[in-house]
Amino acid sequence: MNRQASRYRWVVFSAVLWSYFLVVSQRTAPGLVTGQLMKQFALSATTMGLMSSLQFFAYAGLQIPVGLLSDRFGPNRFLILGTFLNGLGTVLYSIAPNSAVLLGSRFLVGVGDATIFVNFVAILNAWFLPREFVRLLGVIGLGGGLGSLMATVPFSMWISDVGWRVPFLTVGAFLMASSVLLVELLVRRPRRLFPAEAGMTTGNTHKPKRIGVLQTVRRLLTTREAWATFMCHFGVVGTYVGFVGSWGVPYSMHVFGLPLGSASALMMFGLFGAMVGGPLATWIASKVGANKRVYTVVYVLVFLSWAVWFLSGSAPSLVLVTCLLVVIGLGNGASALTFAIVRESFSSEVVGVASGFANTGGFLSAVLLPSIFGLILDTFPQASATIGYHDGLLIPAAFSLIGLVGVLLVRERKTA
Repeated sequence: MNRQASRYRWVVFSAVLWSYFLVVSQRTAPGLVTGQLMKQFALSATTMGLMSSLQFFAYAGLQIPVGLLSDRFGPNRFLILGTFLNGLGTVLYSIAPNSAVLLGSRFLVGVGDATIFVNFVAILNAWFLPREFVRLLGVIGLGGGLGSLMATVPFSMWISDVGWRVPFLTVGAFLMASSVLLVELLVRRPRRLFPAEAGMTTGNTHKPKRIGVLQTVRRLLTTREAWATFMCHFGVVGTYVGFVGSWGVPYSMHVFGLPLGSASALMMFGLFGAMVGGPLATWIASKVGANKRVYTVVYVLVFLSWAVWFLSGSAPSLVLVTCLLVVIGLGNGASALTFAIVRESFSSEVVGVASGFANTGGFLSAVLLPSIFGLILDTFPQASATIGYHDGLLIPAAFSLIGLVGVLLVRERKTA
């Protein structure tokens, strides 16, 4: 039996999706305890921005190496290792006695996170037919949205009940257990069920031609689509993840005077948009047969949303911000189309590293945004923090404009 025609592929997909759900929750959950950590460990806004940036710096810096290794050795072992490291970092974060351990643990979480999405896409490519690929990217986006959703009101209520340490410790333990489960489901059982395909890392029936690392990187860096997809992800993912994961909740508490639970609930509107955006955008793209056309519309809406938010001043309407968060979230979910464009633009021999390069763009902006935002806040006294939060919104607006240029650079290809 071929793995792409087996029912077992849905077991594999579900197991990896569960791990991805937990991993994504830990991208934004620390934003819920920003205020508590600043008080408990006497941290400045700049240091808190650095903590978020360290996690995403590790993620962004490892995307190309992870893509190269995935193309060369297959995705399974790296996804398993990354899940374990993410869990270990989360556990260390939960028991951190000082700011140094906090910073180190978030870096470790970023290292683990760096292996997840690129290898999930590679596993999707190995186990599913091309016609299933684009729509399942939307399901991955939905799973990520649910993970982020867990890191809002449910997680904040949990933190309010038992403190911030126990929730992070529990999720970290689940992630480490999931890595053990993945060894069985991704490695051991497929060897028994598909002995004729043992050792295969792609869905192809022939062994891909090996390409040297330098040649691969050179080809990537001189390809228009590589830079276009890098810019796409830079503008739509990092702006959302960097803001919601670090300053979204504090912004809501300072600007609107909301308590922690209500500020977390406000972020949920963006997450609802992200959950809908992935399946909706990929479904429309598969029907239209043109990924760029759909992505361009999404990007125009995202850029206009950040621009309107900034132009609305330091005291915007709560209703307006809620609506803008939904649209921005839709754009983040629709970012799955970046990898649909990657797959149709690159050969199977380099699709892993091309996906990693595109993903680097998203999390490079997630590195830059919290730190720059924190620097802007630190230039204002506490009494003028609302003005600082307003000025900080210029950063995601500018970043999303870069992404809009990127999507315009993509060459349209019919996918139907």
